[in-house]
Amino acid sequence: MRVLHCPVNTAGIPWQNVQALRRRGVEADLVVFERYKLHPEADRSLDLEGGLLRRQLKQWPAFLELLPRYDVFHFYSSVTLVPAKVQFRILHALGKRGVYHYLGSDIRGKTREQLAYGLRADAEIVGSYDAIRWVPHADVVLPGIEVSRIEPAIPDAERKRPVILHAPSSRRRKGTDHVVAACEGLDAELRIVEGLTHDEAFEQYRDADIVVDQLNAGWYGVFAIECLALGKPVVTFLHDEAVRRTEEAYGVQVPLVGTTKETLRETLAPLVADGARRRAIGEASRAYAEKLHDVDAIAGQLVGIYERALDTK
Repeated sequence: MRVLHCPVNTAGIPWQNVQALRRRGVEADLVVFERYKLHPEADRSLDLEGGLLRRQLKQWPAFLELLPRYDVFHFYSSVTLVPAKVQFRILHALGKRGVYHYLGSDIRGKTREQLAYGLRADAEIVGSYDAIRWVPHADVVLPGIEVSRIEPAIPDAERKRPVILHAPSSRRRKGTDHVVAACEGLDAELRIVEGLTHDEAFEQYRDADIVVDQLNAGWYGVFAIECLALGKPVVTFLHDEAVRRTEEAYGVQVPLVGTTKETLRETLAPLVADGARRRAIGEASRAYAEKLHDVDAIAGQLVGIYERALDTK
């Protein structure tokens, strides 16, 4: 089986999946339109620039070159190599299969009519039991990272003035103003991590005692997963129904600490005051990441989806 992942490397998820598939013996590659600053990893970049016509003049030759090499085309963030209407017609005419893998903002808050383009694909994937409310028939495949390669840095229960860390990709979307306001007057140091490379930022995560993720979306992403793998208490806004369905599906207790914009301060205060509690939640966080977000296990789910799609020929 030969699988092409494309054409973006959002949050590094596609690259993690490709590496895990290779470890399973699947021939997998990642081709992107352009390399991202935080996640430049890819086997090849088309280095697109300019307007629509100029970009299409690169996209079409690349697609026609790649087409014979792969059995399955795995598209991320609702983006295809060439316009979707013709993309899937060409794939199906040649016995190829295409998968849409939604990563959040591409589907959040949209109607089924707005997302009807996904029905052209041979499978649709969402990354959580929160996102599935927008694509109810999709497969749920959680984002994966190489948890085993991350050395835990569980908070020291004896630290007197804990570090609260927040790393917004967008201050507006993550609710950063509310984080700053909630931390005022707490006996803790607030660190806002921005503008760093991923490796530089990760070292900041390692020194944190409490991590505040987002206050708007209702679920968590790769940043929170990395912090869970480090063994950090992660405070974030979670939809209750998504928590319930996740716990039922995987037989676990979700250790992330739920909060809202309005209750963030009262959520943080006992964590700041109680080092033993921070450590206990951190230990549960690491165990949860190992069980749910190990990319090598997740790659097995992807292989099953590909095989099912190919069996529909």
